[in-house]
Amino acid sequence: MIASRPYRIGIVGASSLAGKELSEALADSPLAGCDFVLLDEEDAGQMTTAGDEVTFIQKIDAESFVGVDFAFFAGDPGVTRKYWRTARLAGASIVDMTYALEAEPGVVVRGPWAGLEPALHGQGGSELRAQEPDLTTPAVVAAHPAALMLMLVASRLHAKLPVLAMAATVFEPASEHGRAAMDELHQQTVSLLSFQSLPREQYDAQVAFNLLPALGDAAKVKLAATGKRIAGHYAALAAGTAPELALQLIQAPVFHGYVASVLVDLQAPAATEEVEAAIQGAQVDLVGAESDPPSNLSAAGQPDILVRVSTVTDGDELSRRFWLWLAVDNLKLAALNAIACANELRRLRPLGKVQ
Repeated sequence: MIASRPYRIGIVGASSLAGKELSEALADSPLAGCDFVLLDEEDAGQMTTAGDEVTFIQKIDAESFVGVDFAFFAGDPGVTRKYWRTARLAGASIVDMTYALEAEPGVVVRGPWAGLEPALHGQGGSELRAQEPDLTTPAVVAAHPAALMLMLVASRLHAKLPVLAMAATVFEPASEHGRAAMDELHQQTVSLLSFQSLPREQYDAQVAFNLLPALGDAAKVKLAATGKRIAGHYAALAAGTAPELALQLIQAPVFHGYVASVLVDLQAPAATEEVEAAIQGAQVDLVGAESDPPSNLSAAGQPDILVRVSTVTDGDELSRRFWLWLAVDNLKLAALNAIACANELRRLRPLGKVQ
């Protein structure tokens, strides 16, 4: 059944880093021909693009969601909590990119970009679920990009070469926490080079030229909560199709892009080529030893996960333990997965609104 009018899409937090990336990604998606309304509590009147059109950001009010079919929340989590019920009552299908709705009863976490099969995880309101959304689903939380990166690679490998154990050290970029975190990293860098005192409002620690497993007690960036979210989303999507994950999250002095060092321990010895063949497929770009290794710079603007595989031991013999070095554009992956979530919800529109 074809809708009688173009879908109307609302992007809440359109001026945020995630909102701008989403607007750009929509232009190359199946939703490119839709009507767009860009919303924000701040930056109203700012001119930008959505899909293929130039438009203005509007200030959110009580009528903002009238006629909106899909509402993407991509800005401040507080704004999501404030307006998501208004959007739902107006009949919009909701995709939460801010993770503000994780604890809401019935909300599901989804990773359709990676082609992961739905599976039920728990019945309680505070427990993340990854089941397929239906008309009773109040909102969908788009899975964290780092969880998607790890999950896609791990599930493919585990399906062909069973994995006994998997441990990952993930390096967190400033852009994952918005413009304020990026600005503070930049200001800290400039201040250190000019021997001035450091701004610490976001991190409550020196993150420029530094690597940290934890931040200050007064930090607005909650590194421990992010690590817990990544592990939780990975577990919610895994459903026995991927090995358990031991995760350490490190705050890196980089502006953009995730990288991860992953150690996998296989049940049986394998060759590097076998591991590469197991991981290869859509959304994965294998980088061989003859090329520069994947990095947050080389991943910028790329839609795929960059992966290099190497053995723990030197030589060409078979091995059970392998290093995987991964890199991905965090904002682009988040946008692509959010759009994939909306495409999942499209099948519900002819049958009715998500209630």
